[in-house]
Amino acid sequence: MSYYFAKTISASFEDAIEQVTAALRQEGFGVLTEIDVSATMKKKLDKDFRPYRILGACNPQMAWQALQAEDKIGVMLPCNVIVQKIANDEIEIAAVDPVASMSSVENENLGSIAADVRSRLQKVIESLK
Repeated sequence: MSYYFAKTISASFEDAIEQVTAALRQEGFGVLTEIDVSATMKKKLDKDFRPYRILGACNPQMAWQALQAEDKIGVMLPCNVIVQKIANDEIEIAAVDPVASMSSVENENLGSIAADVRSRLQKVIESLK
C-alpha cells in the first residue's frame, strides 16, 4: 500500500499552490499551515532546494470525528499535501493517504473516517490540471 497519491501538472509553482488550495476548499478543507521548505533549508542550512511547499490541510468535520474516535489522533493531523517543482513547468502534487497512515492506529472506528478523507483528497488530486 502506498502512503500517498500524486499527480504531475504543467503550471507555475504559484499557480499550482492556488489550484491545490482551491481544490482543497471545494472538498471542505482549509490550509492551516504552509511550510516553505526551500526557504527554510536556505535560512537554517544555507542550502538551495527546489520550490517545495507542505500544506497542512484540515477538514474540520472530519477532524472532529477523528478526535472523537481517538484522542491522540492529533499527532497525525493535519493531512499533508506537498507541492514541488520537478522540472521547468512540471509540478508534482502529492497528498498523504490517511488510510495508510491510520492503519497503524488500532482503532476500528477510524476506518470509515480515514476512507472518507482519502476519497476527498483523491478528488482534490484528480481535479488538478
